[in-house]
Amino acid sequence: MNKQIKFYENKLAYEMDPSDLYDGFENSTDYIALDARQAFGFDKEHIPTAINIPHREMNEETTKHLDKSKTYAIYCDGIGCNASTKGALKMAKLGFKVKELMGGIEWWKFDGYATEGTNSTEGSMFECAC
Repeated sequence: MNKQIKFYENKLAYEMDPSDLYDGFENSTDYIALDARQAFGFDKEHIPTAINIPHREMNEETTKHLDKSKTYAIYCDGIGCNASTKGALKMAKLGFKVKELMGGIEWWKFDGYATEGTNSTEGSMFECAC
């Protein structure tokens, strides 16, 4: 039983879903969305206020301007992409607090939240059932 509890505590410590991130934006200034995809994906569509640092370019130089007191919600396309996992690992190794956004931008949109970019969506803003 203790192993199970520890597993789920750890999982929640390092992952969040779109409604968690949205609540974080609404109730705190501690969260920053970080898109780990290449710039063309970010330009096409991204979470509002997100910053873009492709996971392949994350290093001390490209992240030196970021605030290490914030928590970075790292995301990518969705469940079939692991750029968010690679980005979260790199950011953690660089000393940042990170959480991986489950489902990426696809689940962000599925949950009804707006996006920005050349293919932006308005979103429908329904309440999460979980």
